[in-house]
Amino acid sequence: MEDALARLERTEEKIHAWVRVDADGARAAARRAADGPLRGVPFGVKDIIDVAGLPTECGSPLRRGRIAEADAWLVERLRRAGAVPLGKTVTTEFAYFQPGPTRNPHRPEHTPGGSSSGSAAAVAAGVVPLALGSQTAGSLTRPASFCGVAGYVAPVGAWSTRGIAGLSPSLDAPGLLTATVTELAAAVAAVDATTTEEVPDDIEVLVWSGTELADIEPPMLDALHRTARALSAAGARRAGLGDRVPVAELTDAHATVMAHEAARSLAAEARHPEALSTPLRELLDRGARSSGAEYRAALETARAARTRILALLERTDVILGPAAPGPAPYGVGATGTPVLSRCWQLLGLPVVTVPGHRDPSGMPLGLQLVGHPGRVGRLLGIARRTEELIARHPSAIG
Repeated sequence: MEDALARLERTEEKIHAWVRVDADGARAAARRAADGPLRGVPFGVKDIIDVAGLPTECGSPLRRGRIAEADAWLVERLRRAGAVPLGKTVTTEFAYFQPGPTRNPHRPEHTPGGSSSGSAAAVAAGVVPLALGSQTAGSLTRPASFCGVAGYVAPVGAWSTRGIAGLSPSLDAPGLLTATVTELAAAVAAVDATTTEEVPDDIEVLVWSGTELADIEPPMLDALHRTARALSAAGARRAGLGDRVPVAELTDAHATVMAHEAARSLAAEARHPEALSTPLRELLDRGARSSGAEYRAALETARAARTRILALLERTDVILGPAAPGPAPYGVGATGTPVLSRCWQLLGLPVVTVPGHRDPSGMPLGLQLVGHPGRVGRLLGIARRTEELIARHPSAIG
């Protein structure tokens, strides 16, 4: 804990990852931490997630000073495992697009992503080995990729969202960020006792380039194909995803569901438009105008596709694709696009972001592995192997 506080003091002026640090409370909690697998491990908590006695302000003046009366479910589970919350990390406004003050630890003039930006940056800067995030569109996968850390998004509904300020109940999912997949697997196990599998050599990987949704930058495509070849060389069977998943249609349906539900989740806040950013106002206006028929049609699109993709993921193992179109974009006025995560979030699938690649300038590039919600241990095992292969076959730098 003292090491974490010392690193925070050295880095915070540069990266601005923290909303509030409870140094005295964390020291006291560390001394009496439960004797579990994460005993004494400090962790950061995205500021839409409740920690008893601390404010949950959601990056908005409309929630300023609201003190949480109890821990969120995820915080409670980690405390039982012996981990200790160090404080609250920066989130974008209500976990949507308006950036907070956080900077990318690799280059402060580049975005850290959103909305779990503070958590990703705190891990990337080495302040804490573990931080909590959430995902509704690409809120954890993208900052993990931009900051060069590992990320896990739980299957929608698998982990309780009690104590988390939600945006879209059909899409919201908690998650974790750590420096490596090995640490990520340990943290997931501490939360829900998932055992990471030792996977055989002949796993089947469906490779997805994402090019139907975005212009994927050459370094990211190189990282993707380099990793796919390394998996093949290690014994994996490789095929293209092709048209087996209607990715573009599902991406559009995700936007419909998110806007419709956000307008209802934040109906009280929408009555104070002067206190909301332009992007959030536009989302809530769009959701308020959407019809029930459009919303139900989007949910039915998701339901039908989920049935098909679960069958697909029972026959194969994982989908491998880019976690973002490229490295973190220059500038801090926007957080990058979540378009490569929307489809998988709508389907409620677990996702692991695997770090290790860099672009020629040295900026991180993350890949995402999408798996079956009933086979998270296998997904983590494949992600761990993928991380090991990336370490042996990294993208060229320079």
